Amino acid sequence: MAFGEIPVGVLFSKSGSYAAIGQEGYWGARIAIDEINASGLFDFRFLRVDGDPKGSAENYAVEADRMMREAGCRHIIGTQTSSSRKEVLPVMERGRGLLWYTTPYEGFESHDRVVYTGACPNQGVVPLFRHIVPESGRRAFLLGSNYIWGWETNRIARELLAGCDGEVLGERYVAIGDENIDHLIVEIREKRPDFVFNNLIGESSYAFLRAMKRLAKEDPAFAPNRCPILSCNLTEAELPILGAAAEGLVSTSTYFETLDTPENEDFLSRLEGLRGPDASISSMFVGPYEAVWLLARAIEACGSDAPDHVLAELCRRPHRTPLRDIRIDPQTQHAYLQPLIAVVETTGPERIRSRFRIIEKTSGPLAPDPYLVHYDPLESNAGTSGDTPVPDNGNTPRLRLVSS
Repeated sequence: MAFGEIPVGVLFSKSGSYAAIGQEGYWGARIAIDEINASGLFDFRFLRVDGDPKGSAENYAVEADRMMREAGCRHIIGTQTSSSRKEVLPVMERGRGLLWYTTPYEGFESHDRVVYTGACPNQGVVPLFRHIVPESGRRAFLLGSNYIWGWETNRIARELLAGCDGEVLGERYVAIGDENIDHLIVEIREKRPDFVFNNLIGESSYAFLRAMKRLAKEDPAFAPNRCPILSCNLTEAELPILGAAAEGLVSTSTYFETLDTPENEDFLSRLEGLRGPDASISSMFVGPYEAVWLLARAIEACGSDAPDHVLAELCRRPHRTPLRDIRIDPQTQHAYLQPLIAVVETTGPERIRSRFRIIEKTSGPLAPDPYLVHYDPLESNAGTSGDTPVPDNGNTPRLRLVSS
């Protein structure tokens, strides 16, 4: 069946307080679309329809509506923050479209108009805490940007710490883009936690990490090997901005540029010709890139770009991208993903380039558990890489009827 040209929305903030990761998302989707159109593998072409909400949550819905109404997009790759995703959901419902959300997020959502290819809690924050608590201790200071990502991710962190008799010494929030963080440094220095969990985003996060670097020079108790800073969302895209301020940070992701596989080696070699030898590749690039390839494979397999047909095909079996096979869970519409833990190091003769060194990973992809209904603090892995759903271990919530 010949389709001709299929419009696909690419919705990322290329300007604003978190532009660095927004630009990565845009380029990931754009390069995948260009590759697919040039590949000769498909009897259709994608027409890229761009939108730049400029970091304003309200603009995402406006841009998504324009893409669907004016350009005829049935699929939109993007949004970046959880607040922007929430803004777009009513638009996807009205237009019966499909949003491809590629960013790691706080979970506790499973929307029928969304395919989630970014990590959910059991693929991000849970393995991160399982790594750091035995290494560093149970006394944490929690930070976040003042919106749903920060609130919910820190709520999960509190529950994880409670499950191991840990302690939250402080929990603080700042507005997105706010760089006034001196009061946070004062409190952290006073409380002296075992580690800091940083869920700030964009310029707020950069200001905080630079300030913590200065604090570590004044007080060795806050050096990364004694009081590490954790992140679920800091990527290679932001390392050039941070420089030495990122050194020692421990992060979790489902992709790092240093992933040692033949597929990743080929992928990076190909992209070096497109983006230059100095460009870093991050999960914020890879997520949208893989989503576009998944969309193309699903359209090819089911013979339609209708969102409901595409979704049914995605949930039927794994589909191949240039980096790996990706499987979508039919119950939650989230991807099976392999969590990786890495630490930022500087490399080269003059130690001028930072990169993530992978220090821990699961044996394979974990089944998504966005509501953490199968989480067991006594198990070493939350989820399974097998072909069957995650078994009920007794933690699944159940309703019980009671008489008044």
